[in-house]
Amino acid sequence: MQTLHSRLSAAIIFTGLLTLLSPGAVPAQSQADTPPAQQLAGPQATTSVAARIPGAKKRLSKNFTLKGDSDWLDTGIDVASGEHVVVTAKGTIRYADAKADNGPDGLSRGFKDLLRILPYNAAGRGALIGRVGDADVAQSFLLGASGDVAVPVGGRLSIAINQSKNDTGDGLYTVRVEIIAADATASTTFTVAKTVTSLPGIDDSLFEKIPRRIGDKAGNPGDMVNFLILGSETGMQNVFTAAGWVKVDSDVQNTIVHGLITSLEKQSYLTMPMSQLYLFGRSQDYGWAHAEPIDVVRSRNHLRIWKASFTVNGETVWVGAATHDIGFERDERNNGLTHKIDPDIDLERDYVEKTLCGTGLVTQVSHFLPQNPMREARTATGGSFHSNGQVLILKLAETGKDLPATSNNQTNQQSNQILLVGHQVNAR
Repeated sequence: MQTLHSRLSAAIIFTGLLTLLSPGAVPAQSQADTPPAQQLAGPQATTSVAARIPGAKKRLSKNFTLKGDSDWLDTGIDVASGEHVVVTAKGTIRYADAKADNGPDGLSRGFKDLLRILPYNAAGRGALIGRVGDADVAQSFLLGASGDVAVPVGGRLSIAINQSKNDTGDGLYTVRVEIIAADATASTTFTVAKTVTSLPGIDDSLFEKIPRRIGDKAGNPGDMVNFLILGSETGMQNVFTAAGWVKVDSDVQNTIVHGLITSLEKQSYLTMPMSQLYLFGRSQDYGWAHAEPIDVVRSRNHLRIWKASFTVNGETVWVGAATHDIGFERDERNNGLTHKIDPDIDLERDYVEKTLCGTGLVTQVSHFLPQNPMREARTATGGSFHSNGQVLILKLAETGKDLPATSNNQTNQQSNQILLVGHQVNAR
């Protein structure tokens, strides 16, 4: 059995590999702070908005200044579902280690960006970005020098420079924000999730078919089943992707190879595999993860989901168990090292609700308390958790359309420097 020391040694070796591939060692990959590349161009240009949005009507406009050391700026603007946030921005900032000034489109991404923690990891450092809604769950999006973004759900608009808190630039951007009212006849519609006290078919007879907990291969009971999703497989994948969750690899070896390749291609990577756990006599059909760059091994929101063999009013039922990794602890099964979950697992259930409802792809939300609800228990690895016993129920809006294939790439936020560490820890 590997010791923690040997695991960390493997991590150091892998880090050394990355050092050999650093900008100094690989000149062809050292252009980390040059003017933005074409693939990182800002969103659709803001010229002739009325021509691009049928019936477009400007509801309001405001001007702002973002200094190079600014944090997120609350614009004071509340936007509604389906409205367009149209931005034009000018100015330059300069980072101490950069070779040139950059504008609101940001610097081109380079190898060093694998080790940076950026609010929006799919765009370059220094880009103008935005978000709408709760800071804890809202997904950042690129605005750039000229941006037009239709927001899926309403909330307070904030803007920022895409940079880490300890890596600020010298200079400023002037930003003009226009809010274009949603067109009632537009083909793209968004849904505001409605909270209901009950849903047809969600009752105790349904939960007689659903085990209360998932387990490991040996049958040891583990995480609590704490959410259900009603909707098609395409709808389920769409809502997680739109919310910034990333589908997790199921094969450790492929993950390491993929991680090395994406390092060389200057891409971020989040799909560190989860262990196989079981419900309905089989391992999970899907694993999804949400995490910050660098911290993905130590701390990440993650869940497993299974397709049920039965339906509810003709709707496919997806049964899930979500937990939040917050560190490491001893695995009581084998005395190894494993992830420690936040014992208040209701917080993770609520996190799933907030992130998915923020996509505009959920129509109804409910909570159900089964008979003899689970209040306290231990995972298969020995960690304790507690809950009020409620199960989250989400009913999806079926749009009949898949999300763009690039959506998943825009949310991958994993630094490969710590990738191998994850494979030396017993997965959860």
